[in-house]
Amino acid sequence: MQADTYRHKGLRRKLVDSLRKKGITDGRVLAAMDAVPRHFFLDSAFADLAYEDKALPIEREQTISQPFTVAFQTQLLNVQKRDRVLEIGTGSGYQAAILGKLEARVFTVERQEQLFHEAKKRLADLGFANIRCYFRDGTKGLREFAPYDKIIVTAGATEVPQTLIDQLRIGGIMVIPVGTASQRMLRITKKSETEWAEEDFGDFRFVPFIGGTISNGK
Repeated sequence: MQADTYRHKGLRRKLVDSLRKKGITDGRVLAAMDAVPRHFFLDSAFADLAYEDKALPIEREQTISQPFTVAFQTQLLNVQKRDRVLEIGTGSGYQAAILGKLEARVFTVERQEQLFHEAKKRLADLGFANIRCYFRDGTKGLREFAPYDKIIVTAGATEVPQTLIDQLRIGGIMVIPVGTASQRMLRITKKSETEWAEEDFGDFRFVPFIGGTISNGK
């Protein structure tokens, strides 16, 4: 585990200040962003860039999302203590860590085995007993622990997946980017077993939401 130095903490405070200026108003989300060392979730070669507001590469040609995007999606979720939150797309584990800091019960699914193992170890090393990691096809969700209070998808879907809607409790919220070349950030509120409401929060860009799993070495 890398060190979290005074320099890193100072850079994090500056990042949080910039997120506040860009419209992140939820104090709990900002506090979580300030508390989680983003450089722990990156290769040491990118450590100097960890607190810039930009997406960065991780293993398997994936990315760790831009801090603003992480904060924005989290703010839209309105996570409450003890909420059951399903995350689709663990990646580095950074978004899960932010949800964990908000005292949610997090179930996070990753389709790439290498990323799954690395994130699971990283989150355990950081002491997140409230985060459970699974190596699964995220398009299928995680039905055995449904229904969820909140669902967050960190990859761009071509449409709102009915499979995930089915795993959301009535009154629950899903935040998901939907589109092809770029995506619209949608907040879905489930009204009944057959109806939901959509709110549109503008353009974002994510890696594609893909089915299946990828084992190590393949």
